Amino acid sequence: MHFRKELEELEELLLSPLAALSKNSRGRERFEEPCDVRTAFQRDRDRIVHSKSFRRLKHKTQVFIAPEGDHYRTRLTHTIEVSQVARTAARALRLNEDLTEAIALGHDLGHTPFGHAGEESLAELFPGGFKHNEQSLRVVDHLEGDEGLNLTWEVRDGILNHTGPGVPSTLEGQLVKICDRMAYINHDIDDALRGGILKFEQLPAKETAYLGTTGSERLNTMIRDLIKNSWGRPRISMSENLSAVMENLRNFLFKNVYIGSAAKKEERKARFIIKMLYNYWLEKPQELPFEVRRQFEKYGIERSICDYIAGMTDRYIITIFQELFVPKPWKN
Repeated sequence: MHFRKELEELEELLLSPLAALSKNSRGRERFEEPCDVRTAFQRDRDRIVHSKSFRRLKHKTQVFIAPEGDHYRTRLTHTIEVSQVARTAARALRLNEDLTEAIALGHDLGHTPFGHAGEESLAELFPGGFKHNEQSLRVVDHLEGDEGLNLTWEVRDGILNHTGPGVPSTLEGQLVKICDRMAYINHDIDDALRGGILKFEQLPAKETAYLGTTGSERLNTMIRDLIKNSWGRPRISMSENLSAVMENLRNFLFKNVYIGSAAKKEERKARFIIKMLYNYWLEKPQELPFEVRRQFEKYGIERSICDYIAGMTDRYIITIFQELFVPKPWKN
């Protein structure tokens, strides 16, 4: 079968000269025979989707900790929305849609329970510090499965640099980085309105008028601007006007949603849970599960505890905390 080779030829024929071609990938850290059906980037996407870390995202906080409503975003639905937005733009720009999708689906695999509150808590506790993008790379390189997922260099680069000061080396990675912000600004407004944290009339009038009044209109404006300003250019960017609008909206969300709002009132408890469990296992590492203890020799106790906690879902870490620290009724 020559399906992969035909796909690689189609990429070369149809994609922009600026796109990353799967046949030109820098490869994997450990050599593997290429798949005869899928390109290297398609293979990476599939490995991410079938990973346990990806499945756990459905029970990890986006903004609202353990929300009762069924329609609030979780880390998984956020990831899917980033993937959808990025793929739409990648197709229009004739970039490699498979690479874009793989980076988008893997970018938050290292996120902690309780969202950024969990990330900040582990950053304070673990001596080496903690950043979710670095943990995402650690997940695909080492923690998922027995030896990691052995992804291509391009996907790993995009995952690592999807946030922070780093610039992804591929246009596909740069695209995911911007679409991540586009997605969360848009859907966090939607969730804040749904949860009563914000009222529509509180949204900045100038920015709302520029982008649109609905989530669909806002995303449409953002994506069109991104495509227009990136077409045929060796970097991905938005116009200065839209970048300023997005930054204003992001600052508005930090002030009114991300910090000090009713949506964040449980964060103090979330930080407390993580701190209690981290210190408990630091004193009693023998009580950790065997699969965690067997990593001690390779990574050290504190790194292994950090990895274990970072991989937990909201509901699992709450259950573990209750088992260890909440008294149980006496049963004779």
